[in-house]
Amino acid sequence: MGTETERKFLVVSDGWKAGAVGTRYRQGYLSFQPAVRVRIAGDQGYLTIKGPPQGMSRPEFEYPIPLEDALLLLETLCHKPLIEKTRYRVPYGGHIWEVDVFEGENRGLVVAELELPSEQTPACWPDWVGAEVSDDPRYANASLVQHPYSEWGP
Repeated sequence: MGTETERKFLVVSDGWKAGAVGTRYRQGYLSFQPAVRVRIAGDQGYLTIKGPPQGMSRPEFEYPIPLEDALLLLETLCHKPLIEKTRYRVPYGGHIWEVDVFEGENRGLVVAELELPSEQTPACWPDWVGAEVSDDPRYANASLVQHPYSEWGP
């Protein structure tokens, strides 16, 4: 069984941009409980199943699928709107941070994620991250499909 341990933060400055390499993502959800996600990252398709959170961790299983299948699933079976974003991989403090710059219905939202081997793994935060939102369900990608950032209001 795979396990994902992830922390999520709001991004407060552009300090992460120097040297960052981005990949375009499109993703959608076939179901929300459990979360069954279809994703296209660059030119590769994936099917991911995520179980309920247990602290900062949760079960996660991810499998490559043909790009054509991913496209068809996104267009015909996934809940709308789809998540559209560019993910940048940013090395810092011995870890790889992932900065997601959202587009479409979630334009204006920029979050940084840090996947760790366990909840006890020490890490330091770069100065371009702000408030931690790991425990705020609004920032989960599955939630952003159901309640896009553009609808949050002031």
